[in-house]
Amino acid sequence: MSKRVVITGIGAVTPIGKGLDNFWEGIKSGKCGVAEISSFDTSDFSVKLAAEVKDFNPKDYMDRKEAKRMDRYCQFAMASSKMAIEDSQLDIENIDNEKFGVIIGSGVGGIETIETQMERLLTKGPGKVSPFFIPMLISNMASGLVAIKYQAKGINMAVVTACASGANAIGESFRKIQSGQCNLMLTGGAEASVTPATVAGFSAMTALCSATDKNRASIPFDKERSGFVMGEGSGMLLLEDYEHALSRGAKIYGEIAGYGATCDAYHITSPEPNGLGAKGSMDMAIKEAGISKDDVDYINAHGTSTPYNDKFETLAIKNLFGDAAYNIPVSSTKSMTGHLIGGAGAIEAIVSIMAIKEGFIPPTINYKTPDPDCDLDYVANKGINKEISYVLSNSLGFGGHNTTLLFKKFKG
Repeated sequence: MSKRVVITGIGAVTPIGKGLDNFWEGIKSGKCGVAEISSFDTSDFSVKLAAEVKDFNPKDYMDRKEAKRMDRYCQFAMASSKMAIEDSQLDIENIDNEKFGVIIGSGVGGIETIETQMERLLTKGPGKVSPFFIPMLISNMASGLVAIKYQAKGINMAVVTACASGANAIGESFRKIQSGQCNLMLTGGAEASVTPATVAGFSAMTALCSATDKNRASIPFDKERSGFVMGEGSGMLLLEDYEHALSRGAKIYGEIAGYGATCDAYHITSPEPNGLGAKGSMDMAIKEAGISKDDVDYINAHGTSTPYNDKFETLAIKNLFGDAAYNIPVSSTKSMTGHLIGGAGAIEAIVSIMAIKEGFIPPTINYKTPDPDCDLDYVANKGINKEISYVLSNSLGFGGHNTTLLFKKFKG
């Protein structure tokens, strides 16, 4: 018999707030985290806007010396992990650490480190490259460092599935607890890709929005959408076997009941035009949860603000739910946070959990111009207070990755 998996700790470092309370307040109020890029000079760039994490001081969460040996994405992961552990009130000294695992997703890993060290190599020579270059750039170092910090000796993995990385990390952690391999998993995603090379690269493939008005940049499902806005940050969850959580009197935010993962097997960047892969991942999560499609109360969409994603994700929802799709609220919180790439699925999982817990469906902010191809209820500009039992959260990535997590209201 598979074990029940509950969420007992949450940590968030995002463009609209650090810590769960600040982040959730930003979501409820429809806060826009998009602004002019401050981390580098954009004079020669067509893209001027991003959703950066403001006022982040790694020394608030870790030793200064440790922080200097980490890429920014690792610093985010360490900070949000600390928040999640503290929030859970887990006594690290009194657990079976061989059944405590860590899985963290990151789409690009230490890209800032790669850029700075390559500049050193080319301008100053190989002798000036940092001895920490490799440990700082690799995508598995966030999971490794978090495990070292909390002596988590169970399974330790990094997931790289582009923009679905954080969601896949959570889904695979769900499986480890379901099977009994672990009874605790610290999981989520982290990204720090607001860098010159990343912005230039995504701009070159015309994936980023070049608007200069922050309120008309990340506009999912709007007819005038023209690309996504790069974001950064991290979200981490402590997942726990229900019986384990019960035995220590842990507070429980909610439960994961289903996980779907498919591949379009179609194109390196474009979603499959009929949305079949995304439809399949949603259907898989619903079936695993043992619920009816009619039970789904809200869909937290991938909703990137790119022409193709929003059109095809909408089509996938309609293909799965039929006419009932028009009765399901669908919103994209990327309208507030921008797109955190490998961290997106993690912070959107947090949104989904809190939506259930608080009975609030977040809005898609800055929605203005309807698109005939995107004709669902996108909760335009203002959230809805509503009792919620089941939420689907979609994450779709370059390479054709489709991931859906299904969260449910916790009932003992």
